Amino acid sequence: MRKSIQIETENISLFKQKLIHFGNSHDLFTILDSHHYTKNNTPYTYYKYDFIAAWGKSKELTESKKYNFKNLSQFVKENNDWIFGYLGYDLKNDVENLYSKNIDESGFSNIYFFIPEFVITSENETLTIHYHNNKHTGEQVNKIIKQVESFKVTEEIDEKKPIKLLQRFSENEYIETVNAIKKHIQRGDIYEINFCQEFYSYSNIHPVDTYMRLSELSPAPFACFFKNKDKFLISTSPERFLKKTGNTIISQPIKGTIKRGINAQEDERLKEKLLNDPKERAENVMIVDLVRNDLSRTAKKQSVKVEELYGIYSFKNVHQMISTIKSEIETETDIVEVIKNAFPMGSMTGAPKVRAMELIEKFEKTKRGIYSGAFGYFTPEKDFDFNVVIRSLIYNEAKKYVSFTVGGAITSLANAKDEYNECLVKAAALINVLK
Repeated sequence: MRKSIQIETENISLFKQKLIHFGNSHDLFTILDSHHYTKNNTPYTYYKYDFIAAWGKSKELTESKKYNFKNLSQFVKENNDWIFGYLGYDLKNDVENLYSKNIDESGFSNIYFFIPEFVITSENETLTIHYHNNKHTGEQVNKIIKQVESFKVTEEIDEKKPIKLLQRFSENEYIETVNAIKKHIQRGDIYEINFCQEFYSYSNIHPVDTYMRLSELSPAPFACFFKNKDKFLISTSPERFLKKTGNTIISQPIKGTIKRGINAQEDERLKEKLLNDPKERAENVMIVDLVRNDLSRTAKKQSVKVEELYGIYSFKNVHQMISTIKSEIETETDIVEVIKNAFPMGSMTGAPKVRAMELIEKFEKTKRGIYSGAFGYFTPEKDFDFNVVIRSLIYNEAKKYVSFTVGGAITSLANAKDEYNECLVKAAALINVLK
């Protein structure tokens, strides 16, 4: 049973900064941050919390050889509590008759969830800490709050050695691969595929400072910092995978990207260009249809609706084309089945989904791991919210291995050189924060 205490503070932003440093002193910690997109007139008004953080481990669910979704379903049903964690991309092998043999140096498992000792939520400028009252007293919790507030934030001094980034694909290799993929499209094997490439380095980074810098360079509504001992996810994701509120399911796939302009006039011109680009619209509508199909597998009859098609939304570095799809489920529906039937998300696979995933395995050089999976949480009321793990750094501190992956949708209209440049636009903030 959880109880809660409101936290009185004059500066929530400073408290959040200290909380991240405090959390990083623990073996297991996460914070999901909307960066105030909840206050804007965007599709992210569906996001309830300004930020939500959790640390400590009461219970955990780790990877098994099979039945990972079944185990997660049981874990969620048995525990009416906050549950945080992630689904790695290669859980696709649990859903479909697929395999993964590419290399993986990040070392993340395919699934991990935990029930935290403590949860802090920030909603409408109100901070609340949630704790197990059979394990902790109100006095002990107040001491923990004071520890956070008094935590000394020390900025790490970066080594002056520049981080050397390596690429799995040269520009020429990337272009040749895209052209090979287009042959499959021309043959009718697929209509669209999300093709990705990894950038990596054998280097040390300071995870918290890297997250802070990345959040400043590229604030996003589904940002996430996650630490599990020596493994870190440092994410500024702009994309929601799935959200459940009551019996309503929401998916908001992103397909369509263009850079920001150097002034307001150019910015508006670029937004208009994105909105009317036939390739981007084709990409977007194909994934919307795929998501509609995925949601229909658990939805009430005729409840799947496209709330917004081709919405153009602006972020610090890019404009994105975002569509919003909603459905209704029955009260008795297994909520993990809703996630399983839509996983992996259409925006990161392609159409038809299974054939696209087979070709992803063939043409990409590395396993995606946690990238293009989902990170999020379940509430005690059995609601949930999960992002899409994109625009993210993956760091294995023990191996001194840091990487990020970027990609884009390939259709019959794709120009290989343009797709390569779009990858660099998406990667810009990640490259800048590492260099």
